[in-house]
Amino acid sequence: SVPACCSARYNLALLACFGFFLLYALRVNLSVALVDMVEPNTSLAKNVTSNVCPEHSSTINVPRNTTGEKYSWDADTQGWILGSFFYGYIITQIPGGYLASKIGGKLLLGFGIFGTSVFTLLTPVAANLGVGYLIAVRALEGLGEGVTFPAMHSMWSSWAPPLERSKLLSISYAGAQLGTVVSLPLSGLICYYMNWVYVFYIFGALGVLWWFFWMCLVSDTPETHRSISHAEREYILSSLKDQLSTQKSVPWRPMLESLPLWAIVVAHFSYNWTFYTLLTLLPTYMKEILRFDAQENGFLSALPYFGCWLCIILSGQIADYLREKQNFSTVCVRKCFTLIGMIGPAVFLVAAGFIGCNYALAVAFVTISTTLGGFCTSGYSINHLDIAPSYAGILLGITNSFATIPGMVGPVIAKNLTHNNTVGEWQMVFYIAASINLFGAIFFALFASGEVQDWAVSGYHLHRN
Repeated sequence: SVPACCSARYNLALLACFGFFLLYALRVNLSVALVDMVEPNTSLAKNVTSNVCPEHSSTINVPRNTTGEKYSWDADTQGWILGSFFYGYIITQIPGGYLASKIGGKLLLGFGIFGTSVFTLLTPVAANLGVGYLIAVRALEGLGEGVTFPAMHSMWSSWAPPLERSKLLSISYAGAQLGTVVSLPLSGLICYYMNWVYVFYIFGALGVLWWFFWMCLVSDTPETHRSISHAEREYILSSLKDQLSTQKSVPWRPMLESLPLWAIVVAHFSYNWTFYTLLTLLPTYMKEILRFDAQENGFLSALPYFGCWLCIILSGQIADYLREKQNFSTVCVRKCFTLIGMIGPAVFLVAAGFIGCNYALAVAFVTISTTLGGFCTSGYSINHLDIAPSYAGILLGITNSFATIPGMVGPVIAKNLTHNNTVGEWQMVFYIAASINLFGAIFFALFASGEVQDWAVSGYHLHRN
């Protein structure tokens, strides 16, 4: 194979990694900023939580910046604000995959992140205008981010040699975890020392900057790349020659009747239920139950995603090693990694609800839970490219549409279950997430496939007649 160092395909993976880094930074910064945007007394939880766990004595007594506007939004309103992102996000998944197959992923991904960045810059203005405006801006951010994963999958279908798939995709998508890792504590610090509006200004500006680099350095296919070496171009094209379809129409019906696709849908939905519940509510759990202040909160909320990031990178290397050197079948690797990445988190998540006020254990369990989830990236998450490389963007659009529902429903249900913020209520939230995870893992193990499906290859229509 062609060396990886400085190659066009690895450059693409790194730039994509930065792109997804920013996407997630733009997505989660609101969870942290919201704690500072809301007037303290509007959350009824204050008096309820005081007897569950003792208050933390914070050693840092820096005067806190209090110049940011405060809004009187109750818990339900906050739930709607956090969920609104996903209403935009779900709409553009399938169109994103379809458009990427037509106009290419580069423009779509580029402008998706650019648009999200611009709306992030407008967030403080929207918040001042009122809740409705804020919800609208967040939904528009969701529209922009909705096209990004399908667009990236679509680009990888022409860039990633089959035996390097897990490596390349895990590098590019791991950026999402890293974005969570950096932006949670950083947003906390910005809120603490500056003012919550800068959370949106700083990350928004970085997104616009990334867009310039992306537009200049990347191309949709190896054929159109300006500086790719001849050897690398040949290597990529020859490795994909039997896997891609040349037909112009999308085989919608056999695609939607395909059981291996539904196996991915169920796994993706289940995994995201846990992931989104934690992503949007972990800061709240830390604050209301374990009672950490925002500064501690940011670092501790970030720890699980750092573990996940490491796990994604490592498991991507291991998955391709097992397939290439140890001759494990693709389907075996995808199933095993998905089982580890879904059952592991379920067990530790439930355990996290049962350790009372033992902060160290709580953080450890939630961290292990999220870290093990990283195995799923080399499991169901890139299985779309195994079963139908030509339509990977569209397939991801389909599975991600279903997988966005937990983002909309999960936090709302969790907020409703935890009105009194008791430990028992939170255990319920963790139970639900764990059982959904378990179901998804088993379904995927039963019905997934690692082969390119008949309907996804050029000659498919010829055989039927």
